[in-house]
Amino acid sequence: MRLLVFQHIACEHPGVFRRFLKEDGITWDAVELDEGEPIPALAKYDALWVMGGPMDVWDVEEHPWLAHEKRAIRQWVRELKRPFLGVCLGHQLLADSLGGTCGPQRPPEVGILDIELTEAGANDPLLAGIPRQVKALQWHSVRVAQAPEDAVVLAKSDVCANQAMRIGEKAWSMQYHVELEPETIPAWGCVPAYEKALEATRGPGALDALADEAKPLMDDFVGNAHKLYRNFMSLARG
Repeated sequence: MRLLVFQHIACEHPGVFRRFLKEDGITWDAVELDEGEPIPALAKYDALWVMGGPMDVWDVEEHPWLAHEKRAIRQWVRELKRPFLGVCLGHQLLADSLGGTCGPQRPPEVGILDIELTEAGANDPLLAGIPRQVKALQWHSVRVAQAPEDAVVLAKSDVCANQAMRIGEKAWSMQYHVELEPETIPAWGCVPAYEKALEATRGPGALDALADEAKPLMDDFVGNAHKLYRNFMSLARG
C-alpha cells in the first residue's frame, strides 16, 4: 500500500499513526502544502490522509494552494473513489470540497472534550470497537455547518453536530484529533495561532494544564487510534 498525506503545518503530521505505519512497513509520502510542495499524481497512491492546520477552508486568497488541494480531494473521493481519512481541517476540507459548507464554531472547542457516536457511527466499520462515548482532543474554531448531501454523520458533541462523517463507502473524516500522542500538545502549543486559541478559551497557563489533563488518558487515546487505524487499513485493503 502507498499512502499520501497532505499536511498544512509541519507539527500536524499523522502523529501516533506513524508508529503503526512503521510497524506495518507501509511507505507514506507527506506533501507540505503550506511550504509550496506540489501535489503528486494521485493515481499511484492507494489511500489519502488530510491532516489539520491553522488556516481556514476559505483562506484561499492567502493560501492559493487550498484551491488545488480541494480539487485533488474532490478527484480522489468522487473520481478515483479510493480510501480517504481527514482530521480537523481535513474534515472541513472534505465537506467544502464536496459541496458542503463550513462556518464559525461558537463556542470554539479547545481541550479534552466529550464525543458521542451517533447510531450510524456505532455501526460504521471504521469505528468498530470504539466506545460510544469517548474523550478526544479538540482545537478548532470552525465547524462543518452543512455536510455534503450524501454524508452520514457518525459523531457529535454538545456544541458541534458533525464531529465525524462518512461520504460514500470509502471517505471518512473527524473534527476531533485521533492522532494524539504524548508530544502533540506541547508541540502545538508552540504555534502562536494555536497558543492564542488555547489561552482565549481556557485562560493563562492553559497549555500545561491541558498537557496534564491528557496524560492519564493517553493509553485510551492511543488504543482508540490503533483500533481506528486497523479498521481503516482493513477497509482500504478490502
